[in-house]
Amino acid sequence: MSTNEHWQSRPEGGGRFALWLIVIIALHGGRRLGRLFLYPITLYFYLRRAPERQASKQYLQRVFGRPATAWQVMKHIHCFAATCLDRIFLLAHGEKSFQIETQGLDLLEQRVAEGRGVLLFGSHQGSFEALRALHTRRPDLLLRVVLDKQKTPAMTSLLEALAPDVGASVIDAAQDGTSIVLAMAETCQAGAVVAMLADRGRGHEVLRRAELLGSPAPFPVSPWLLAHTLRVPVLLCFGLYLGGNRYRLIFEDFSERVDIPRQQRGPALDALIGRYAQRLEHYIHVAPYNWFNFYDFWQDAPAVAESDPAAVGERLGV
Repeated sequence: MSTNEHWQSRPEGGGRFALWLIVIIALHGGRRLGRLFLYPITLYFYLRRAPERQASKQYLQRVFGRPATAWQVMKHIHCFAATCLDRIFLLAHGEKSFQIETQGLDLLEQRVAEGRGVLLFGSHQGSFEALRALHTRRPDLLLRVVLDKQKTPAMTSLLEALAPDVGASVIDAAQDGTSIVLAMAETCQAGAVVAMLADRGRGHEVLRRAELLGSPAPFPVSPWLLAHTLRVPVLLCFGLYLGGNRYRLIFEDFSERVDIPRQQRGPALDALIGRYAQRLEHYIHVAPYNWFNFYDFWQDAPAVAESDPAAVGERLGV
């Protein structure tokens, strides 16, 4: 199995049985007991998931500028496993077991108060699930997350079982483009928040490259075309895991409104994605082990990546 294989072709780690076993142990034995199981889980994935192990080595070498040690790779995997475990507790019990500090929450509240809706763009860094803390602090704030249910069926099943209300609020990214746009538009028209991850493109998506950790990496264009279509404020969101039970939820203002001129789509998209990639790189250096793209993120993009972004724009009605 090659590390430049597309991430969507990799099987979901663990499967339903393993996930539910962890849930039972964690919820009945508590978070401290659950965390003890992270060590054998980390060792198992280090030994058995060679493509992910190799991708971690390559990524960490980019960050630190020297070959990664086995200890660093296992620390990277352990960090990922810890955030997966914490997802269970965040879904089942909210933030009461955690210390979640916020940065820039006032920016989000100001944008929400405008009543136009807000787009939150995150990444596969830390825990996007830490956003659930918003519901505890602002129960009046409606949050919907765009998530591909088909890619992680076991985790989706877990989500819907532990937090049915949260599961019902998911916008399934596996739908056709028109359905996704309509669901997002309805949410924004209600003055609510739509959150999605904007760093990882699916196999069929149009991609464009931006500099990240010293080399051009492929990023999807669809989040930015959606932002252009919806004409609502865009903020960036990062839920960094700080170790133990600590998280930092960061909100950054990105754009009051994304405008992509039809005749200048390529340059406009390159500028937007380039700014986004710069912020990703900043937080990679802040918390290197929080990066959870366990495949060769800089792999050669498929031919569609170089196609005219107007194609996806037309499918989305932009």
